[in-house]
Amino acid sequence: MGYALYAEHVLELYPCPLCVFQRIAVIALGVVSLVGMLHNPYGAMRWFYAGWAGLAANLGALVAGRHLWLQSLPADQVPSCGGASLDYMLDTLPLADVLKNVLTASGECAEVTWQFLGLSMPAWVLIAMLALEAWIVIGLLLSLRRDEAVAA
Repeated sequence: MGYALYAEHVLELYPCPLCVFQRIAVIALGVVSLVGMLHNPYGAMRWFYAGWAGLAANLGALVAGRHLWLQSLPADQVPSCGGASLDYMLDTLPLADVLKNVLTASGECAEVTWQFLGLSMPAWVLIAMLALEAWIVIGLLLSLRRDEAVAA
C-alpha cells in the first residue's frame, strides 16, 4: 500500500477501479493479519483469522487476475469503460451494480502505465496475494504440527 500511495501521489499514476478494489483487498488482508498477530489465537480462532485472511487474499488475487486479463487483450477487444467514474457510481448506484460494472466493463483498466521487471502493478499484486496465501497455509500447517507435538 505504501508504494501504491507513492505511485498515486508522487508519480501521479491514479488508480483505476480495479486498482481500488485491489487496494481494498490488500488493506483487508493487512488488517486481519495484524489483528490475528496481536491476538495470537489458538484452536478455532486460528482458523477464523486464516479464513478471513485467505478470503481477502483470494479476492485480491481474483481482481488482480481480471486486471491482468484486461491488460492482455488486444485494443479492439477491450470492453467499454462504462463512462462513469468509480466515485460517481458509488454515489449513485447500489454496491452490487458498482461491482458488476467495474468487474465486467472496465476498459480504462486495460492500459499499462507502470512496469517493474516487465510486470505491471496488478501482476505484482497477484504475486503478492498468492505468496501471502501460501504463507497463511504454511503457517496453519506448522501451527497444527506444533500443537500435535505439544500434545504428545
